[in-house]
Amino acid sequence: MLTLLGLAAAVLVLASLPRWLPVSVIRLRMWIFARINGEETIELPGASADAARFKWLYSHPAANGRSRGAALSDVFWYWLSPGPEIHQEHIEPGERYDKVAATTRRILALPRRAAEELARRSVARAFGQAPVERTKLVRLRDWAMPIWADFYYKVVFGEECPIAANRLIVDNANDVVTALKCCGLRHMRKRDRLTRFLTARIDGGGVPHDLPQGLNVREQALYLQGVFFNTAIVQMSEATAHLLFALAQHAEVQDAVLARNEDEHYLDHVMAETMRVYPLFGIAHRIASADIVIDEGGTIPKGSVLCFNYPEFHRVGWSEPERFCPERWQHSSGRDANYIPFGVTGNRPCPAQGIAMVTLRVVAREVLQRFALYSSASHTRQLPNRGPCLVVPRDRPLGPWLRSAALAFIRVRDRWEDVYRSLAQLVLGTWMIWEARRLRLCERHFAATDGKRYGKR
Repeated sequence: MLTLLGLAAAVLVLASLPRWLPVSVIRLRMWIFARINGEETIELPGASADAARFKWLYSHPAANGRSRGAALSDVFWYWLSPGPEIHQEHIEPGERYDKVAATTRRILALPRRAAEELARRSVARAFGQAPVERTKLVRLRDWAMPIWADFYYKVVFGEECPIAANRLIVDNANDVVTALKCCGLRHMRKRDRLTRFLTARIDGGGVPHDLPQGLNVREQALYLQGVFFNTAIVQMSEATAHLLFALAQHAEVQDAVLARNEDEHYLDHVMAETMRVYPLFGIAHRIASADIVIDEGGTIPKGSVLCFNYPEFHRVGWSEPERFCPERWQHSSGRDANYIPFGVTGNRPCPAQGIAMVTLRVVAREVLQRFALYSSASHTRQLPNRGPCLVVPRDRPLGPWLRSAALAFIRVRDRWEDVYRSLAQLVLGTWMIWEARRLRLCERHFAATDGKRYGKR
């Protein structure tokens, strides 16, 4: 009797794992992650400043430090290697940052129609090379990456992307985002292969743009890799996955987008709501370069690490903030709402925000014209499952019984994948954070820079 009771209890515990274990592990990971920030960390919105002061503080001239002095920077430099010291988002304010940022804006300054046409061609090329002729289960982030690799190769080099180069770019971007989400370790050989490829293209005069002055050839290659073939590919693939995932789980919204094919405003509302509920950034950190006086009774001291929590900010001030509701944007403006999908104008705004929305809209329409999307998997901001989705060609619809069975399979598989994935994230994330703190890439870089500046040996 006792044996049967024990067996029944074990079965119940095992069956309940998908419900409580992933959530518990995520909390533990966040606790570990928070511990590395140190006591100088200030979370926003929070006790020091509420959501009403979030944008003001984010735009403050003294909230301009990016890497120097933050323990968190060592972790991000580790994940973004090689060349985090050249990555636009991690360069300290000053002349080098201004030159790099200006170059990025110039390269991305495509006319709207040209950007739209490039996006259409990239979708057609990706689906031509890997056609989906019948119902298929895909991971949306993986599905989107070749599209954006093709698109940004054309933007940077002004020519069609060879298949081998596309694979190099996708391998690099996938390795970066997988490590960032603690779903796998980083593999520097994959990343270094892309660095060598870009270095050779620059050496051979294959880049039709003037690259930032003051950088040697390797640094220019690392600049291109970090801005266009790390950040741009990863963020646009994630944005595409979130948008298509939301459409796959809200059939009425998907139908409405198709029905209003000529109505850009409705699709814009869907994209805005997607980025509100599932912002691409979790936390952006800045280091205070001077004391920041908030009010008569409060000051944020110099050297504080300000952690701007996008998801939390996007929830404040909205009715039913967790609910996906594009219609709320019919009477709301991003300027007035708690909504900053691309950061703030006064503090390193995303240089791609214009081209990103234009091209994302095109890619979404091109996909929806070809396929119906269905998914029952868990949709979270971090997207560790990469967006499992059933893709059904519109000229070969799937019967309701088969669709229901497929969705049931996706749901069960995703819940159990979440169990072992959360444990893997805990182990791998903890190890990478420890390794990053051991290597101290950011801290040692600035120590060496300061040593050269002051003649230290």
